[in-house]
Amino acid sequence: MKVKLAKTAGFCMGVRRAIEMVLAEANKGKGPIYTYGPLIHNNQVLELLESKGIKGLENFGDLKEGVLFIRAHGISPHERKSLKSSGLKLIDATCPRVAWVQSIIRYHTNKGYSAVITGDMDHPEVIGLVGYANGRAHVVNRVDEIANLPDSEKMFLVAQTTQDERKFLEIEKTFKNRFPDGLVFHTICDATLNRQEEVRSFNGHVDGVVVVGGYH
Repeated sequence: MKVKLAKTAGFCMGVRRAIEMVLAEANKGKGPIYTYGPLIHNNQVLELLESKGIKGLENFGDLKEGVLFIRAHGISPHERKSLKSSGLKLIDATCPRVAWVQSIIRYHTNKGYSAVITGDMDHPEVIGLVGYANGRAHVVNRVDEIANLPDSEKMFLVAQTTQDERKFLEIEKTFKNRFPDGLVFHTICDATLNRQEEVRSFNGHVDGVVVVGGYH
């Protein structure tokens, strides 16, 4: 059997950066380390971190000592403020690409625009992005949902960084038809785009594709 290894296989920059930051802190051996929820979407890596005493928690209760990492998906400003008041040392491992989308949303909603976010409403990244929108965010995941948006002269469109590019382009087309003056920001990360394109390139050249990762 001939096996091809995808050129884009492996962790993206944001995930690799978050893992390296946490492991570097663990190597200092200066105290307990926590992550706010799972650091990334990969159970094998989470098991590795746990073996080094790094715990993922959702509720910190009365914890007052230790280091707390913000996960690669990012969090909302409200959550960040709450964590800062916990007394734990806070280290931000948010993916720089996600942080860029957060800044776009915060800037334009401060200017009176409403954000339309293409993504999965329950995904941690999208939950965090909504938190930067000053209460003016709409999450869509299908083309037909554009028709349900309220009328407005000031709308802009962004994408969760791991969205399907082709789906986003379809939504963009419908968005521009509905809001001709609306702004569009292509915020799907390069790693996602490259992987999607490489998988499509396998069509007709392989009998099957094996995806290594966390099925969840």
